[in-house]
Amino acid sequence: MEPLFLLYAIPLLYLALKLWKHFDAKRDQQCYILDYQCYKPSDDRMLGTQLCRDLMKRTKNLGLEEFKFLLKAVVNSGIGEQTYGPHVVFSGKESHPSLVDSIVEVEEFFLDCLQKLFQKSGISPSQIDILVVNISMFSTSPSLASIIINRFKMREDIKVFNISGMGCSASLISVDVMRRMFKSHMNSYGIVVTSESLTPNWYSGNDRSMILANCLFRTGGAAILLTNKRNLKNKAMFKLKCLIRTHHGAQNESYDCCYQKEDDQGNLGIHLGKNLPRAAIRAFTDNLREIAPKILPITEIFRLTILTIIHKISLASSSKPRWPKPMANFKTGAEHFCLHTGGKAVIDGVGKSLNLTEHDLEPARMTLHRFGNTSASSLWYVLGYMEAKRRLKKGDKVMMINFGAGFKCNSCLWEVVRELGEKKGNVWEDCINGYPPVSLANPFMESFGWIQNEDATTFKSL
Repeated sequence: MEPLFLLYAIPLLYLALKLWKHFDAKRDQQCYILDYQCYKPSDDRMLGTQLCRDLMKRTKNLGLEEFKFLLKAVVNSGIGEQTYGPHVVFSGKESHPSLVDSIVEVEEFFLDCLQKLFQKSGISPSQIDILVVNISMFSTSPSLASIIINRFKMREDIKVFNISGMGCSASLISVDVMRRMFKSHMNSYGIVVTSESLTPNWYSGNDRSMILANCLFRTGGAAILLTNKRNLKNKAMFKLKCLIRTHHGAQNESYDCCYQKEDDQGNLGIHLGKNLPRAAIRAFTDNLREIAPKILPITEIFRLTILTIIHKISLASSSKPRWPKPMANFKTGAEHFCLHTGGKAVIDGVGKSLNLTEHDLEPARMTLHRFGNTSASSLWYVLGYMEAKRRLKKGDKVMMINFGAGFKCNSCLWEVVRELGEKKGNVWEDCINGYPPVSLANPFMESFGWIQNEDATTFKSL
């Protein structure tokens, strides 16, 4: 009897041990945010109305029609007067920046964000196991990641990823890289450095599809400290629940809607095509379709399933269905929404698709107004606004959504792990009491509205 018992017991114990090791290892594969830091340039780098006027005057090949287009674009952009630009636009070198100018821009951001992050967290550079850097429109040799490693004297065995060309969507791509690395590297610290370099990409031509980028993109960046250490989970700020990436690069219309190019005069810039909104909607729809089952409660999935069946039956029986096409209520799966600040139209479009209120859209709108579109790092400024407003409570879910050239849409869900008290060094701390302002009206119309009535035959200059 005993040999027979052992014959069955030993395999069962072995199986139980393997299962326990598997699930125990899963606990060390989580992805937590310990802290993050957004970059805030000095006040003398603000792109106010008068400076923007000087910038337009320096661009010699702009005519009356281009000025009218720029005025309309800036007024409708949702951007205020306190956003920041690179050094070259203040020194008048935006049309011919040097390699040193471009490196100085990113080094300035690297040193500020990372030094503050290390100081706040108490983690030293030598403790970092994984480094992921994304700067899409600028690449050097040695890499930008190597600049950080050299400056902070990081370890020889650090795992390094230097990502370029991913555009505004690169931030969540970098988080995804970190998440995947955590699955095979236990008890690790990782840092994601996310930003953009405007210095070599400030457009000085007159192609309307390219001068639009000058109205939206601004200087900024963020550094995020992450870990999968089980013993730090209660000290973490956020826990990653899921992350979904959608890439429509195989479709020509999506691929061609946003890319870097030279115009007919050889001026380098970012082309934003008229088909970009359509490409964004397709990528966004596909992304939501995939992430919905992962974040929505079972009750909402059941409701959506029943209404979808009713809608299809109604559609089959009549050319004018009595039941509208059902929409998922994503507010049942997330309390807060970090939206990419790609422009007022982007925020409006995502808000309408998700049926969000003005309260939900406020963090993205205010971030766009105060800091502009800081590319891949914009999500962290939006998160910083929520934190500064004390909106984030323990157990809350935060959904992040961003878009990027390619064309890509990425989204993820974070859970607030602990109560978040007053945070020192929040990029909003000196101005949060003034937000939201009474009016978001852009002063450009008041200062330059007269251009609308000008005639090409008599117009001379700003």
